[in-house]
Amino acid sequence: MAINHKAAKEFAKRWSGKKWSEDQYARTFWMDLLKSVYEIEYNDTNNVIFEYRTSASGKIDLWLRNLSTMVEMKSSGVDLDKPEPRQGELKTPFKQVYDYAVSFPRNEQPDYLITCNFDKFRVYSRKEYGDLNLEKNGQEFSLDDLGNKPEYLSFLVDPKNSRLYHEREISETAGQLIGTLYEKLRGQYIDPDTEEAKHSLNVLCVRLVFCLFCEDMGLFGEMDAFYNFLKDVPAMNIRSNLQRLFTALDTPKEKRDPYDIPLKVFPYVNGGLFSKTVEIPNFTDDIKDFLLKELSQNVDWSKISPTIFGGIFESTLNPDTRRQGGMHYTSPENIHKVIDPLFLDDLVNEFESIRNDDDLSVIQKRNRYKKFHSKICSLVFFDPACGSGNFLTETYLSLRKLEYAVLNEYKSKQISAFDSSAEGDIEQRVKLDQFYGIEINDFAVSVAETALWISRLKANAEGVIVYDLDERDFPLEDRANVIQENALTFDWNDLIEPSKVSYIMGNPPFVGYSNQSDDQKSDLAQFSSLAPNYSSLDYVAGWYFKTANYIGNYKICCAYVSTNSISQGEQVVWLWRPLYSIGINIDFAYQPFVWSSESSDTAHVHCVIIGFSRNSTKEKRIYTSDGHYTVTDNINPYLVSAPTVFVESRSTSICKNTLGKMQLGIDPTDYGNLTFSDEDKNEFVSKEPSAEKFFRKYLDGRSFIHGVVRWYLDLQNCENLDEYPLCKQRVMNVIYERSNAKSAATRKRANDPLKPKQGWYPDSDYLIVPRVSSERRKYIPIGFCSKDIVSSMQNQVIPNAEVYHFGVLISSIHMIWMRTVAGRLKSDYRYSAGIVYNNFPWPNPTNSQKEIIEQTAQGILDARLNHPKKNLAELYAPDNMPNDLREAHKANDEAVMSAYGFSYDMTESDIIAELMKLYQTTINQTSE
Repeated sequence: MAINHKAAKEFAKRWSGKKWSEDQYARTFWMDLLKSVYEIEYNDTNNVIFEYRTSASGKIDLWLRNLSTMVEMKSSGVDLDKPEPRQGELKTPFKQVYDYAVSFPRNEQPDYLITCNFDKFRVYSRKEYGDLNLEKNGQEFSLDDLGNKPEYLSFLVDPKNSRLYHEREISETAGQLIGTLYEKLRGQYIDPDTEEAKHSLNVLCVRLVFCLFCEDMGLFGEMDAFYNFLKDVPAMNIRSNLQRLFTALDTPKEKRDPYDIPLKVFPYVNGGLFSKTVEIPNFTDDIKDFLLKELSQNVDWSKISPTIFGGIFESTLNPDTRRQGGMHYTSPENIHKVIDPLFLDDLVNEFESIRNDDDLSVIQKRNRYKKFHSKICSLVFFDPACGSGNFLTETYLSLRKLEYAVLNEYKSKQISAFDSSAEGDIEQRVKLDQFYGIEINDFAVSVAETALWISRLKANAEGVIVYDLDERDFPLEDRANVIQENALTFDWNDLIEPSKVSYIMGNPPFVGYSNQSDDQKSDLAQFSSLAPNYSSLDYVAGWYFKTANYIGNYKICCAYVSTNSISQGEQVVWLWRPLYSIGINIDFAYQPFVWSSESSDTAHVHCVIIGFSRNSTKEKRIYTSDGHYTVTDNINPYLVSAPTVFVESRSTSICKNTLGKMQLGIDPTDYGNLTFSDEDKNEFVSKEPSAEKFFRKYLDGRSFIHGVVRWYLDLQNCENLDEYPLCKQRVMNVIYERSNAKSAATRKRANDPLKPKQGWYPDSDYLIVPRVSSERRKYIPIGFCSKDIVSSMQNQVIPNAEVYHFGVLISSIHMIWMRTVAGRLKSDYRYSAGIVYNNFPWPNPTNSQKEIIEQTAQGILDARLNHPKKNLAELYAPDNMPNDLREAHKANDEAVMSAYGFSYDMTESDIIAELMKLYQTTINQTSE
């Protein structure tokens, strides 16, 4: 959200100088203001609520629930100080909105109150002034003032004012405290490292969290019930009293000991959370005080977010276990990047189309609402890598919010007046048993189940507060179907048949192919008939293969968060070609973005989100990281709007007679004996001056881009090493190290220590291309090198390249191709000859076009020379490129585009689509 100052002026102009009726125009006025000026979407069914009816027969004109704000509107010209009869007494507009605010439970009371009559606004900040002096400290400004300074309502776009922000804060604090309690309790177990003790401790923490939450939500029979039950108990007896409490929570009241008075306030919870006896250690005074004071009294557990807290809670696991399993915890914002395009956007739009269809009669609208509500109650969601249940939890909460919005409309005065049965309870509801999950870690399963139960209880409370619906909290009669299994070896049909599933989604483990355990490699081996290269695929590929086999021909839409490597480099061919061969297609995609999480061990990884299915007819969308999307006819496996092609690694260029072979520079395998820094080289030469003639400049990846001087001791032309004792000692060191290497090929090279192990040794001038370059650069720094300079294998080299070739390879056209098909090292570009260079479709320029490219390419080289004190990293810094170099690149880009026949106004998506068409044409011609 942001403030649009231009839109603010236009808004003020639109609404100035006319008489507006509150009943007719209040909603339109605020919808316009929120969307156009503050970019707040008003179709949020749960957080932008108009005309909310309170239990006291009042009506809140606007409740911005997430932004902790309530608005009382009056018609134009109405005095904002004039009392009006309301609820049996005279009240000013301020008193009306204030009474509404304080009638809510404390955790739902807004921080900001607004009164407005279209011409004037008054803002009252309870955060700043409290309630005692609130009315006299209202800030007044006019509509024209707001047009000139929309910051008067800046709290609407302040993320720290958001209810979600406060939920996040409290969840993070609570998670950290539970982590501390976890460690304190762990130290009390006789043998904390046994599997039984670890399991018991995990279950104990889950149960304590549930009790703390229920206590603050008022779900136990009295205020501070959990605290009061334990506060006077000696620390040595806490253990036995918790066992009593847990047993009672799992026992119907009529079956309990009627003489155990302290337990009467606690409900029968059911659900299985308290059904098994687990080992509870002895408490110390310190642990008791920490539990009761820090956790029970100092944290408002009713305000935690189950989605966020589940991930934080699970982070009490050993970080090594978490990394080994590839677990990363998902923020609500990122979850919605998956579930919104997968299903939630469609559901919300369907609901809005009913609500806003003025052509529907009352009975038609009622029937449409009932049918829609029945639909959302029948949907089934499956997460086969559910972790702590973040996706299931957020989906459940989102569905309940949508359900409440539907029921609120269905119970509206208009429909109720037509059909009195609409005011009664509706038996069908969104249930936890619509949700299925598989998770390999038993603690994560417990956390997921608890987070879902907490979500249910919070949603029930919200139904009472927001929509005046009666919800039953206990006993927990329905539960999600979350099981502990290895999702890649377990038969998903044994959990639920695909015919019953609506959507599959999740965040499978992030484990690269080189970091997989033997068991994980074995998990992928089952897909060898479909994917012969399974051993070179990331672990997440197993979920794609398993899902594709599971869904068969059912109309199930799926979406996974994945490492970006499955849409780049060689993995594209190895994963997506088999999937496409059995009918899988991509429905939507988020192009690579940085993944953020809520765990203390945050995983900074680059991810994609891919929605796929067999039979979907949904509109195909490609999203950028900021949530904007473009509609396209096709999304290919590189997640671009282009024909479906597979760019395979090849040893020669698809374009014949274009340019020489791209090769790697040398791999000296010298163990630091033949390569030198500038300082080390000078020290060596000072001791053996006659050896200076053997030193040649040496370029590894960093030295080429950053201008760091390095040297290579080239002794291949040395006729008598005995004349150079220091050089000879270096060679003997190389022989020793190579002789003792693990690799047989390296040991063999010990017989020829003066030669590099492999790579091209310069015998001509050449073009150099770094293998790795920052993703922030628009252009990979490419340059010419003399044959007197030796390049390491951290660079690719092209012997005898001409200025024309440099011009094409340094162009934005080639860079767009590279960014699309290249692999990545973390987020940096990883340029390879086999994938990028050899598959690049070169242009077929006329002689005139080639001459122009030669001129513009030389212009780039000349512009670099204008800045002799800057290295390539400085010259190609994204925000600091010299103007003359930038203009030279622009001219070269236009020249190369002209050679391809591309227009200058083509977007990057247009260009890659055309390049892939050209690639496919070239491949077809080559194969003929």
